[in-house]
Amino acid sequence: MTDSSKRPIAVFDLDNTLADTAHRQRFLERKPSDWDAFFAAAPNDPPIPEGIALVLESAKECEVVYLTGRPERCRPDTLAWLTAQGLPDGRVHMRRNDDRRPARRTKLEILRRLARTRDVRVLVDDDELVCEDAERAGFTVVRAHWTAPSAALEAAQEVEGRT
Repeated sequence: MTDSSKRPIAVFDLDNTLADTAHRQRFLERKPSDWDAFFAAAPNDPPIPEGIALVLESAKECEVVYLTGRPERCRPDTLAWLTAQGLPDGRVHMRRNDDRRPARRTKLEILRRLARTRDVRVLVDDDELVCEDAERAGFTVVRAHWTAPSAALEAAQEVEGRT
Protein backbone atom coordinates (compact mmCIF):
# COMPACT_ATOMS: atom_id res chain seq x y z
CA MET A 1 0.00 0.00 0.00
CA THR A 2 1.40 3.40 -0.95
CA ASP A 3 2.17 5.91 1.78
CA SER A 4 0.29 9.08 0.82
CA SER A 5 1.82 10.99 3.75
CA LYS A 6 5.13 11.15 1.91
CA ARG A 7 5.95 13.23 -1.15
CA PRO A 8 5.67 11.48 -4.50
CA ILE A 9 8.84 10.23 -6.20
CA ALA A 10 10.37 11.55 -9.43
CA VAL A 11 12.78 8.98 -10.88
CA PHE A 12 15.67 10.05 -13.10
CA ASP A 13 18.05 8.04 -15.23
CA LEU A 14 21.63 9.36 -15.44
CA ASP A 15 23.41 8.52 -18.69
CA ASN A 16 22.12 10.68 -21.56
CA THR A 17 19.32 11.97 -19.34
CA LEU A 18 21.34 14.05 -16.86
CA ALA A 19 24.93 13.23 -17.92
CA ASP A 20 26.15 13.57 -21.49
CA THR A 21 28.08 10.40 -22.32
CA ALA A 22 29.03 11.34 -25.90
CA HIS A 23 32.72 11.85 -25.01
CA ARG A 24 33.05 8.28 -23.66
CA GLN A 25 30.93 6.29 -26.08
CA ARG A 26 34.03 5.64 -28.18
CA PHE A 27 35.00 3.03 -25.59
CA LEU A 28 31.85 1.06 -26.47
CA GLU A 29 32.48 1.22 -30.20
CA ARG A 30 35.66 -0.86 -29.82
CA LYS A 31 35.56 -4.62 -30.03
CA PRO A 32 35.68 -5.71 -27.34
CA SER A 33 34.14 -2.77 -25.51
CA ASP A 34 36.40 -1.16 -22.92
CA TRP A 35 34.04 -1.01 -19.97
CA ASP A 36 36.67 0.06 -17.44
CA ALA A 37 37.58 3.10 -19.57
CA PHE A 38 33.91 3.87 -20.27
CA PHE A 39 33.02 4.05 -16.59
CA ALA A 40 36.33 5.67 -15.57
CA ALA A 41 35.47 8.61 -17.85
CA ALA A 42 32.00 9.15 -16.29
CA PRO A 43 33.16 11.79 -13.76
CA ASN A 44 33.95 14.03 -16.76
CA ASP A 45 30.43 13.86 -18.21
CA PRO A 46 29.04 17.32 -18.93
CA PRO A 47 25.62 17.93 -17.40
CA ILE A 48 22.65 18.08 -19.77
CA PRO A 49 20.85 21.39 -19.06
CA GLU A 50 17.34 20.09 -19.92
CA GLY A 51 17.68 17.13 -17.59
CA ILE A 52 19.23 19.13 -14.76
CA ALA A 53 16.45 21.73 -14.97
CA LEU A 54 13.80 19.00 -14.84
CA VAL A 55 15.36 17.45 -11.72
CA LEU A 56 15.46 20.83 -9.96
CA GLU A 57 11.87 21.59 -10.96
CA SER A 58 10.65 18.14 -9.88
CA ALA A 59 12.40 18.47 -6.51
CA LYS A 60 9.99 21.27 -5.59
CA GLU A 61 7.13 18.76 -5.29
CA CYS A 62 8.78 15.34 -5.31
CA GLU A 63 11.48 13.34 -3.65
CA VAL A 64 14.13 12.72 -6.32
CA VAL A 65 15.38 9.18 -6.88
CA TYR A 66 18.13 8.27 -9.34
CA LEU A 67 17.85 5.00 -11.26
CA THR A 68 20.82 4.01 -13.37
CA GLY A 69 22.11 0.96 -15.14
CA ARG A 70 25.63 1.83 -14.00
CA PRO A 71 27.19 -0.91 -11.88
CA GLU A 72 27.50 -0.52 -8.13
CA ARG A 73 31.30 -0.10 -8.38
CA CYS A 74 30.62 3.34 -9.94
CA ARG A 75 28.75 4.63 -6.86
CA PRO A 76 31.50 6.93 -5.45
CA ASP A 77 32.06 8.66 -8.82
CA THR A 78 28.31 8.86 -9.45
CA LEU A 79 27.56 10.44 -6.07
CA ALA A 80 30.42 12.93 -6.52
CA TRP A 81 29.10 13.86 -10.00
CA LEU A 82 25.55 14.42 -8.70
CA THR A 83 26.89 16.63 -5.90
CA ALA A 84 29.13 18.59 -8.28
CA GLN A 85 26.07 19.40 -10.41
CA GLY A 86 24.20 20.79 -7.40
CA LEU A 87 21.50 18.14 -7.72
CA PRO A 88 19.28 17.24 -4.79
CA ASP A 89 20.21 14.34 -2.56
CA GLY A 90 18.27 11.22 -3.34
CA ARG A 91 18.54 7.48 -3.26
CA VAL A 92 20.66 6.11 -6.09
CA HIS A 93 19.64 2.70 -7.41
CA MET A 94 22.42 0.96 -9.34
CA ARG A 95 22.75 -2.52 -10.80
CA ARG A 96 24.83 -5.16 -9.06
CA ASN A 97 28.31 -5.43 -10.56
CA ASP A 98 27.48 -8.88 -11.99
CA ASP A 99 23.94 -8.08 -13.22
CA ARG A 100 23.82 -8.24 -17.03
CA ARG A 101 20.05 -8.19 -17.53
CA PRO A 102 18.67 -5.62 -19.99
CA ALA A 103 18.11 -2.16 -18.52
CA ARG A 104 14.37 -2.36 -19.18
CA ARG A 105 14.10 -5.39 -16.90
CA THR A 106 16.26 -4.09 -14.05
CA LYS A 107 14.71 -0.62 -14.08
CA LEU A 108 11.10 -1.84 -14.25
CA GLU A 109 11.78 -4.18 -11.33
CA ILE A 110 13.00 -1.26 -9.21
CA LEU A 111 10.13 1.02 -10.32
CA ARG A 112 7.59 -1.60 -9.27
CA ARG A 113 9.32 -2.03 -5.92
CA LEU A 114 9.27 1.74 -5.34
CA ALA A 115 5.59 1.93 -6.33
CA ARG A 116 4.60 -0.62 -3.69
CA THR A 117 5.06 1.98 -0.95
CA ARG A 118 5.22 5.35 -2.73
CA ASP A 119 3.52 7.26 -5.52
CA VAL A 120 5.91 7.33 -8.50
CA ARG A 121 4.98 10.59 -10.21
CA VAL A 122 7.30 10.25 -13.21
CA LEU A 123 10.19 8.35 -14.75
CA VAL A 124 12.59 10.37 -16.92
CA ASP A 125 14.79 8.17 -19.13
CA ASP A 126 16.39 8.20 -22.58
CA ASP A 127 16.10 4.47 -23.25
CA GLU A 128 13.07 3.93 -25.48
CA LEU A 129 12.61 0.31 -24.40
CA VAL A 130 12.71 1.27 -20.72
CA CYS A 131 10.16 4.01 -21.42
CA GLU A 132 7.83 1.70 -23.36
CA ASP A 133 7.89 -1.00 -20.69
CA ALA A 134 7.35 1.54 -17.90
CA GLU A 135 4.36 3.04 -19.72
CA ARG A 136 2.88 -0.43 -20.30
CA ALA A 137 3.23 -1.01 -16.55
CA GLY A 138 1.23 2.17 -15.88
CA PHE A 139 4.00 4.64 -15.06
CA THR A 140 4.07 8.21 -16.36
CA VAL A 141 7.17 8.69 -18.50
CA VAL A 142 9.09 11.64 -19.88
CA ARG A 143 11.40 10.64 -22.70
CA ALA A 144 14.77 12.37 -22.44
CA HIS A 145 15.34 13.07 -26.13
CA TRP A 146 17.81 15.88 -25.53
CA THR A 147 20.92 13.99 -26.70
CA ALA A 148 21.64 12.20 -29.97
CA PRO A 149 20.78 8.50 -29.88
CA SER A 150 23.77 6.16 -29.65
CA ALA A 151 23.66 2.66 -31.13
CA ALA A 152 26.65 1.71 -28.95
CA LEU A 153 24.90 2.84 -25.76
CA GLU A 154 21.64 1.15 -26.78
CA ALA A 155 23.48 -2.14 -27.28
CA ALA A 156 25.19 -1.67 -23.91
CA GLN A 157 21.80 -1.18 -22.22
CA GLU A 158 19.81 -3.90 -23.92
CA VAL A 159 22.21 -6.52 -25.27
CA GLU A 160 25.22 -6.40 -22.95
CA GLY A 161 23.34 -5.30 -19.81
CA ARG A 162 26.09 -2.93 -18.78
CA THR A 163 24.56 0.51 -18.25
